[in-house]
Amino acid sequence: MGKDVKVESTRGLGASMAGLWRRLVRGRDEDREAHSQVDVVPARTWRRIDELLKAAAGEYDGEARARERVGQLLAFYQGAGDADRQAFLGRLEAGFGPGKPEVRKAIDAYLAARDDADRVRAEGRLAESLESPRLRILRQFNLLPDGVHALVDMRADLYRLGAEAFPALEQDLLRLLTLWFDAGFLELRRIGWESPASLLEKLIRYEAVHEIKSWNDLRNRLDSDRRCYAFFHGRMPSEPLIFVEVALVRDIADKVQTLLDESQPTLDPESATTAIFYSISNAQAGLRGVSMGEFLIKRVVQQLLSEYPRLRNFATLSPIPGFSRWLDRQLAEPAYLERIPTDVLAVLEGTGKSGMAAIQHCLAAEIGGAANQPALKAWLEGECAYYLAREKSGKHPLDPVGRFHFSNGASLGRINWLGDVSARGLRQSCGLMVNYIYALKNIERQHQDYARDGSLTLGADVERCLDGALRLRRARRPARRPASRAEVS
Repeated sequence: MGKDVKVESTRGLGASMAGLWRRLVRGRDEDREAHSQVDVVPARTWRRIDELLKAAAGEYDGEARARERVGQLLAFYQGAGDADRQAFLGRLEAGFGPGKPEVRKAIDAYLAARDDADRVRAEGRLAESLESPRLRILRQFNLLPDGVHALVDMRADLYRLGAEAFPALEQDLLRLLTLWFDAGFLELRRIGWESPASLLEKLIRYEAVHEIKSWNDLRNRLDSDRRCYAFFHGRMPSEPLIFVEVALVRDIADKVQTLLDESQPTLDPESATTAIFYSISNAQAGLRGVSMGEFLIKRVVQQLLSEYPRLRNFATLSPIPGFSRWLDRQLAEPAYLERIPTDVLAVLEGTGKSGMAAIQHCLAAEIGGAANQPALKAWLEGECAYYLAREKSGKHPLDPVGRFHFSNGASLGRINWLGDVSARGLRQSCGLMVNYIYALKNIERQHQDYARDGSLTLGADVERCLDGALRLRRARRPARRPASRAEVS
């Protein structure tokens, strides 16, 4: 794909692209440096800020006054360094919670309700008492043209500066943004090579799964047999909220480097039978926890089917970001070491290295063609299946990507050996990738099964790998010289 692609080389366009790329690779570092400047705000300015916050939290006195006040608050916040932003957020956190006496009174009235009509009125008063003055302040940002975007950025600052210090503010922001960014308010748009350069720049900057390395790489991902779709909001029309990259192919893909290879021939999309979702990136840190991804995938499936009714298979090629970290913790346990097959131990010990370093050494030899290690492959695939299917937090999978796709009604179809041999892929998941399958006739049932009791649907290949891992956990290995942590970990 992309073998014949050439980026226009006119002097003006080349200079424009070069300028965009320089801004991209700098990213937001300059913004962070600017925000970290420590400027001493005079006491009289803080007194004015306190007055504005108190007035904004009070009784509504008209849209014009509210807009003027919140505009001044936003101008102060956006011009402040990190220390003053933290102080501003601290004021919102500490000074504008619900009134405890009012809440207690409303609870007492609810408990004392004598009939259904009384109870309904009491519920309304209780809900009203629980709405904090802080929420009234935040809601008024919606009066400003860029106010919604400003609140999204403010919540991103909250995480950057330490959200644990502002739990009530974080909760109010999440509640508000969840309402404002409901799926019904979102617009699905396709991003193509003809999209504005500023939007393409954001696509490169926000890509969180497989780094976009150049403009040619980007154009390759937007070619005729590739698609990129994003959700946009009417109050942030130039900012993608979340986007997905899709490859139109003939078979379920097992290696991401092949999908991203610019030298691969371009496929006529009309002949494609399979859509592979190979990257889903949240573009706005301030919208963490606001559900959009599941709606995005389902909307994109509908869009693709309307364009290409021959499509039969919808699947992901997904990373396993926590697998290596989990495996490293297992290797620290003597009981786990005793379950590792002897032929795998021999391969690891033969590297002269320990723990994950030994595994990475073996993987490098496999990638370079210097070794063929079927025992290591079978063991790692089995451990990956165990991690994805059996390691849970409550009833939910420990792996965040798995949790997302299972909750959307997908099944885990296949584990792919050396599916991602990039430095990140090797570091995060020992080079493994997985296919989550979105079988349209099964999505709703599997979603309900997962929602009810955390049931996971596994493909035959994954079941086979999992059976191998479970047998290792049940069986006693033949007597052998005890392996020390120093030898294999």
